[in-house]
Amino acid sequence: MMDVTQPRNAGMDWHEQALDLTRGIAAYVDCPLVAGLARVIAKHPQADIANAFNHKQVACKMWALDRLFESCGGRFGRIWVLGGWYGVLPAMLFNDARFDIAAVDSIDIDPEVAPVARTLNREAGDRFRALTADMYALDYAAGRPDLTVNTSCEHIADLRAWLALLPRGANVLLQSNDYFSEPTHINCVASLAAFEAMAALREVRFSGELPTKNYTRFMLIGTV
Repeated sequence: MMDVTQPRNAGMDWHEQALDLTRGIAAYVDCPLVAGLARVIAKHPQADIANAFNHKQVACKMWALDRLFESCGGRFGRIWVLGGWYGVLPAMLFNDARFDIAAVDSIDIDPEVAPVARTLNREAGDRFRALTADMYALDYAAGRPDLTVNTSCEHIADLRAWLALLPRGANVLLQSNDYFSEPTHINCVASLAAFEAMAALREVRFSGELPTKNYTRFMLIGTV
């Protein structure tokens, strides 16, 4: 006889349990984001979606959305999210009733992440695009997004050189951190003041920091 203390799904692997869980939550809350997450787990079992949706990643994106709404309002034409990875931030933007956004492009140099991002944001239809491109090769003047988002400035060797590619007056949301021990972080900043000096924005609408267990995340919202 089975021990009554044994978990009912003890024989299921993580993938099966996560799929069951997200499908059930999606059915209960009728949430496109959760439904998209369930589709990703079903269609892209190798995607590191648990890392993309971990509590620190989500908290930093919620912080970004809150401060963006407070400083710039909620109506945008097209938003470019650079280093968009699996398209989690666009999915959160589309899911947030405060925002009225015509379109979001999730742009990443890694071609393997685009199918996952499209699956996650499927319900956005033509309002969402996952593009494979190098942020240094984009034509920002021609594209003229209403907002350019880069939450991975610690990965950019020369932040000022990249920002110089954007037309004057372009709106940006930038994040970096002081997580120097991470080998892939090639250009961390020690403080919010250091981040402000490095970015040298013409106008700053928001400047702040979000402490976490292992590092502090810094954010600037303004214009170049």
